[in-house]
Amino acid sequence: MWNIRIKAIIILLLSALIAFFVIYSEKNNLEKYAFHLGLDLSGGSSLTYQADISAITEDPASAVASLRDVIERRVNLFGVSEPNIQTEEVRIGTEGNDPEYRLIVELPGITDIDEAIAMIGQTPLLEFKTESEAGIQAMSELTVGEDGVVDMGTISVDSMYEPTDLTGRYLKRASLQFDPTTRQPSIGLLFDDEGSKLFEQLTEQSIDKTLAIYLDGALLSAPMVREKITGGEAVITGTFTPEEAKTMVGRLNSGALPVPIELVQTNIIGAGLGSGAISAGIMAGLIGLLVISLFLIIWYRLPGLIASVALIVYTLIMLALFKLIPVVLTAAGIAGFIISLGMAVDANILIFERMKEELDAGRGVFDAIKTGFDRAWLSIRDGNLSSILSALILFWFGTSLIQGFALTFGLGVLVSMISAITVSRLFLLVLAPSEGSKVSRFLFNNGFGLKKDTKHNNQ
Repeated sequence: MWNIRIKAIIILLLSALIAFFVIYSEKNNLEKYAFHLGLDLSGGSSLTYQADISAITEDPASAVASLRDVIERRVNLFGVSEPNIQTEEVRIGTEGNDPEYRLIVELPGITDIDEAIAMIGQTPLLEFKTESEAGIQAMSELTVGEDGVVDMGTISVDSMYEPTDLTGRYLKRASLQFDPTTRQPSIGLLFDDEGSKLFEQLTEQSIDKTLAIYLDGALLSAPMVREKITGGEAVITGTFTPEEAKTMVGRLNSGALPVPIELVQTNIIGAGLGSGAISAGIMAGLIGLLVISLFLIIWYRLPGLIASVALIVYTLIMLALFKLIPVVLTAAGIAGFIISLGMAVDANILIFERMKEELDAGRGVFDAIKTGFDRAWLSIRDGNLSSILSALILFWFGTSLIQGFALTFGLGVLVSMISAITVSRLFLLVLAPSEGSKVSRFLFNNGFGLKKDTKHNNQ
């Protein structure tokens, strides 16, 4: 019995520490442990981009994943708090059932849509292109006028080159350089290991040909390749000023886009709407907790009071987890948390009803509690596991809105299952009398009356 009491005391102390952590971190505005609010609660901008994967010959999903990393790195340079950047693969309604890839950028606190677009739009698209067969043929037919100017005719420069797999996706670092003789600025590029191999292959295949370097669709330079270049280093030369070169280096280092993107949708959520959703969510949670606690205490008496305490412990644990993981809270996520409160109550009700059956069968209070928990456990386990499995499926296949709900709901169900089996059980066993009296049996029973035991009066 003392073993059970010590465990109950430990749980109370841990609950007090968790409560202190939650209150202290909020009262002192500890940024590291602040609640992370989603776009719908904090207000901000949401941008949806369509990724152009038509020129991608490799795995498009991998290229889009690199695109997400680059955009995230770019946005972080602007100091945006908790940006949420994710990709979506869309197959329904697409032409030929080919997947379309979209990039969703959520910027909390940024309510100027032009500013949000500028953050993404300033990220350059770096491409390397080789001479095409049509381009080589066209170049052989070029003529030089009497004034010495090459007559391009109907031939465009862009049509002379074809894209390659080498893009800004493989860029490791850009640097500002100056020609020691002319002091003309240039941009040095250093590729990663995979990019170095691609660049070596391109230069080997383009000996005595030009290799065009494009930035944001504009031709920067088209140097002649004289030999294979190893080491993964390239140089961009042009007519730009030192200031322009410096800006370009900064943009490249912040992330060159591996694939082109097109803005297809924008949304702005005001801070007033977000604060209203927070207030409504808090009020709903408090009212729900109060109503549930009143019902448990009125109907289930002392076990209901203990279950209400367990619910408070459960709520404290969830709030601490939201801070420590951290979980980005959205309106849907708060809804999932509130629903998980009902799951916690459901487990307690199953246990209490089992306890009532054991008391009606003539068992003592202590034995009824232990047997009731043991018999209710299988139902609780199966019900909660099915809910957790549903949450995992929703999180895996759902959009960001659905994922926020699934995460808090699944986490809440898991914590509620643990709290119902440990907290409620320990507290009930501590308070259970060793010898059952009429008063104790009434306190541990439920309903508005106490069923008389006609079978086992002495058990």
